[in-house]
Amino acid sequence: MQLDIKDIADKADMIINGYAFTKDNEWVRVLNLNCINHAAVILNDKIVETNMDDIENGIVMDYYIRNKQFMEE
Repeated sequence: MQLDIKDIADKADMIINGYAFTKDNEWVRVLNLNCINHAAVILNDKIVETNMDDIENGIVMDYYIRNKQFMEE
């Protein structure tokens, strides 16, 4: 399956430094647009699923926590 990066970026609720954050009900899906095999899922301000390393997880959570108010409806 081929991912359409432009489509993912267009549908994202927030993009920070190459990371697309897309809200899906209470879940937030995160995709590194520069390395599309790096993804995470955030629930209740915690990463619940990921294939990123610990450093990248920390970066993603920092971006998310600092900017999540911009994703609120």
